[in-house]
Amino acid sequence: MAESVYKVVELVGTSSDSWERAAATAIDKAAKTLRDLRVAEISQLDVQLKDGKIEAYRAKVKVSFKYEGGD
Repeated sequence: MAESVYKVVELVGTSSDSWERAAATAIDKAAKTLRDLRVAEISQLDVQLKDGKIEAYRAKVKVSFKYEGGD
């Protein structure tokens, strides 16, 4: 296997529907600006509350992509 380096960024996606949609939102947005996405890891799930009710689902997602930058 050839040697490679990958960069990891952490994003928070939100959705009023579900954690799955929140994660997909983060990944969809990342795919529009980052090339060669490799792995997405859900590192945390939580909910945003308003008046004691769930207002939004949030997924903290770590996304990795092949690093092509300089030194």
